[in-house]
Amino acid sequence: METTAAPPDANPACVINCAWYDGEGRRHDLTLDELSDHLAGDAAGFAWVGLYEPTDAVLYQLQQELDLHPLAVEDASNAHQRPKVEVYGDTLFVAAHTAQLLDERIRYGETHAFVGTRFLLTVRHGASLSYAPARARMEREPELLRLGPAMALYAVLDSIVDNYAPIVDGYRDTLHALERDIFSDTYRRAVVVRLYDLKRDLTFMRVAVSPLQDVLAQLMRTQVAQGQLPREEVRVYLRDVHDHVLRINDSIDSMRDMLGTALSVNLSLVTVAQGETVKRLGAWAALLAAPTLITSWYGMNFAYMPELEPRVAYPLLVLAVAAVCAVLYRLFKRAGWL
Repeated sequence: METTAAPPDANPACVINCAWYDGEGRRHDLTLDELSDHLAGDAAGFAWVGLYEPTDAVLYQLQQELDLHPLAVEDASNAHQRPKVEVYGDTLFVAAHTAQLLDERIRYGETHAFVGTRFLLTVRHGASLSYAPARARMEREPELLRLGPAMALYAVLDSIVDNYAPIVDGYRDTLHALERDIFSDTYRRAVVVRLYDLKRDLTFMRVAVSPLQDVLAQLMRTQVAQGQLPREEVRVYLRDVHDHVLRINDSIDSMRDMLGTALSVNLSLVTVAQGETVKRLGAWAALLAAPTLITSWYGMNFAYMPELEPRVAYPLLVLAVAAVCAVLYRLFKRAGWL
């Protein structure tokens, strides 16, 4: 595929990608200052600009270049938005939450996308993987790029959803690895803490994933002033992403239920095990209490005790104590306390 390259230092550091894709799907790297010339021309194609935590100056420049609504630009600058789709004239503004597994914890970020008839601008904040693989995928299939910026938006959303899957799979593997500890009779505080951490992380992830279902559903039926955006050919791809989101959301819900059940089962098993231990201790205490009670009588300082006179009193007392202990042991054994 033929491409032209802009000087490597021509754009600010926050500009990760700035390219024009012509009517044949060929890529031409641009500087931000060159965007307006290409957008004002009659040549077929669209611009794809990618930013990561941009400065206000860069956002203001693109607001002027792309004629973006100031409210949408303000949202993209603040980066504390719920997943949503808004229409500003002939431009769509899409906000989605991203997720990335760092140091065994899920970190969250946001991606804001501005979709016009001849451009796509993505703004990333926080934990988020690069969309370079999504661009490379589209560039390998120029027939898809000919469908316009809505198809590039599909690639971005598909990349966001695909990045959810490894996180969910990793948490599922962790849950399976904890099963042996979950069904242990021995209480281990670390297991309970780990289960709680998993459920908390999945709850936060569901907050990020679940609203994306409504975003994609709205995108599939959204119309803007200058024709339909996205086109019917793109809606088929968006439906596929929507199905992936539904599957991931269902997986998160099922794992949250399993984690809640695992916490309850673990605590119940520990409680039962502790009850068994208490019963055993009670049974042994009763076995020790009987001879202790009998023999303690002979520690009293009385001169006249009928059991002291006969020669066979001591052996009979030992046999009586043994008999009482044997009867108690049999009763506790039958009751399952020993």
